[in-house]
Amino acid sequence: MNKIKSNKIEQSLIDTFELVKDAVRRNEGRSRAGLMLGLQELGASQNGFIGAYYQVASNIIILNTTPIRRIIETNPKLLEPYGFHVLLHEYIHSLGFLDEVVAEEKTYEITKKYFGEKHIATVLSADINKFLPNLIYPAQGWFPTQDSPEIKLVKGFDRSSIENYIT
Repeated sequence: MNKIKSNKIEQSLIDTFELVKDAVRRNEGRSRAGLMLGLQELGASQNGFIGAYYQVASNIIILNTTPIRRIIETNPKLLEPYGFHVLLHEYIHSLGFLDEVVAEEKTYEITKKYFGEKHIATVLSADINKFLPNLIYPAQGWFPTQDSPEIKLVKGFDRSSIENYIT
C-alpha cells in the first residue's frame, strides 16, 4: 500500500477502534486501555486466512494487511465493517475471553446490538465466508516472501485511553 493510502487506512482503523471500545463498554460494561495495533503481512490461502490475532498477556493486536489490501482492490466499502469485526474480535480476546467460540458469539452479539441485524458489519460477523472473495486472493492465495514479515505499529491507535491517562 502506498504511503497516502496507508495513512488513510490507519486513521480509519483508529477511528473504528474507538467505535469498538464504545460498543464493548455499552454491552459488557468493561474496557481495556493501552492497546497497540501492529500491521503485518500474514498472507492468505484459498481456504481462508488469519485476519488478526491477540497475543495473550500482551498489549498488541496484530492485523493481517493481506485481506485489507484485497478489500481495497475489490470493495473498499467493506474496509470499515471488516475493521470493526476483526478489531472487536481481538479486543474481546484482550478482555480475557480467550475461547474462540465465545469471542465469535460476543462479536456477533455486540455488533448486532450496536449496528442492528441488517448492517454489513453484523452480516459479516454472522458469516464471514460470504465475503471471502473480497478478502482472499483467487487461485493459490498470497503469502509473504520473508520468513518474518515486519510489524508496522500504528501511531495513536488507542488515543482515547491516552487522553484519559495523561491529565
